[in-house]
Amino acid sequence: MLKRILNSQSKTITFAAILLAGSAFFSRILGLVRDRLLAGHFGAGEELDIYFAAFRIPDFIYGIFIMGGIAAVFLPVFAEYFRQDEKEAWQFTSNLLNCFLLLLILLCGLLAWLSPWIINLVAPGFSEAQRELTVALTRLMFLSPVFFGLSSIFSGVLHYFNRFLVYSLAPVLYNLGIIFGILFLVPRFGLRGLAYGVILGALLHWLIQLPAARVSGYKYSFFLNFRQSGLLKVFRLMIPRTIGAAAYHLNLIVITAIASTLTTGSIAVFNFSNNLQYFPVGLIGVSFALAAFPALSRNWVTGAKGGFLESFSSTFCQILFLITPVSLLMFLLRSQIVRLILGTGEFGWLETRLTAACLGIFCLGIGAGAFIPFLSRTFYSFQNTKTPVIVGLLAMALNIILSFSLVGLLANVNGFQQAAASILRLEGIENIQVVGLPLALSLAAIFQFVLLLFFLKRTIRELSFQAIWQSFKKVVLATLFMALSVYSTLYLAANFLNTQTYLGLLGQAVLAGLAGVFVFLLATYLLGSPELRTIKSSVLKQFEKS
Repeated sequence: MLKRILNSQSKTITFAAILLAGSAFFSRILGLVRDRLLAGHFGAGEELDIYFAAFRIPDFIYGIFIMGGIAAVFLPVFAEYFRQDEKEAWQFTSNLLNCFLLLLILLCGLLAWLSPWIINLVAPGFSEAQRELTVALTRLMFLSPVFFGLSSIFSGVLHYFNRFLVYSLAPVLYNLGIIFGILFLVPRFGLRGLAYGVILGALLHWLIQLPAARVSGYKYSFFLNFRQSGLLKVFRLMIPRTIGAAAYHLNLIVITAIASTLTTGSIAVFNFSNNLQYFPVGLIGVSFALAAFPALSRNWVTGAKGGFLESFSSTFCQILFLITPVSLLMFLLRSQIVRLILGTGEFGWLETRLTAACLGIFCLGIGAGAFIPFLSRTFYSFQNTKTPVIVGLLAMALNIILSFSLVGLLANVNGFQQAAASILRLEGIENIQVVGLPLALSLAAIFQFVLLLFFLKRTIRELSFQAIWQSFKKVVLATLFMALSVYSTLYLAANFLNTQTYLGLLGQAVLAGLAGVFVFLLATYLLGSPELRTIKSSVLKQFEKS
């Protein structure tokens, strides 16, 4: 059984995306369990503000050097090596592993030493006692990027060989590690128990992929050569990509810094709503981006431009088909989602209303956010890392300007503040400045999506949007029918269910969600959307005998 799991390979992009999405769904469900445990145990207050602020810098290293750097550029270079000489490909992998690990340890050690100065920038609104605890947690969690750095290289190997099943288990184990920390380590070590859980999760994320990498043919060798041509090419490609990835994470750092100066709990409210909105982005956008990346890279390297264009168009349409209804569904059910997932223990009604409002605003940019990973990897597949970087930096600048501007506008009673409070149903809450942060991030994401698509069309003239436009019209029409059914079901269910109880609220959300999904699928079927057939045929093909 274990051998079958290790040898499992995906035969189509769509099935690989379904596999990754299934894993992402389970992982994100665990993430929601994690957030519910955090909300119930700590509430949206000082302790979680400290934890989220401490998490930001290690996550910054993970985001820019690992997910944004090595994970994004390793696969195309490895594909070139493997196509020419298998033995050299594995030697290149070991060399990259050794060199990158050494550099990562040095970097994390330096940043751990500099943590007191860094935290002053990340959380300028913290008291001295808050800063001291934040520094201690930050230093502990610098171990997690080291484990993630090892894991990312093995992830690239598994992606090349289409072994997505084992890779898809890694984030599940990561969240289980954090949940273990909340349940068993926090009672003993306090907030430090959360940091231990993060480290444990990162370690499990790496270890689960080792056996499958060995089955793929990898054998470790102690080889350390900083002048190897492949290594230099990886680092050369990483530089612009790392700068680009830094843009998004610098956005989060700036937002954390601004939130630390607002009402206590603002950092937690923003992070909880951000985690909720990332559910569909990770489930759909990231899954399809990861699944399509190997095929796009192989087609470009081999000169199969027709296959490249077909893979791009098909993947784009499938993301569009899924993310459009999901983003609107989350908007319509935002209050129910927040109350069901976070409304427990120390998490009060004020925090619930603010988090629901932030989630509703985030829904404006979920569609754009889901496309950004795929569009960026499309550029990476033909080793263009500069364009996504420039676009990412422009989006970062826009986000920072909007964040300060919108928070400033919401600081005082004026027409904009009153309109925002009325639309988001936040009347009676004295300080609603935190809702300006997700609005800024959503507008910046839309801007980034539009620019990436524009420059991709300029780079690849043969790229046609005709099929995408036809799909878009059908999906939008079906989504409008879905919205009507969801809204009607919410209203009807409220008449015979007690939505003040957990079960009543759950029943209302489930009925409205099922009604919406049924109407959407029926409408797209009647409209003849090809994405339904694509998904069905991909699943069936996976189980055909070779």
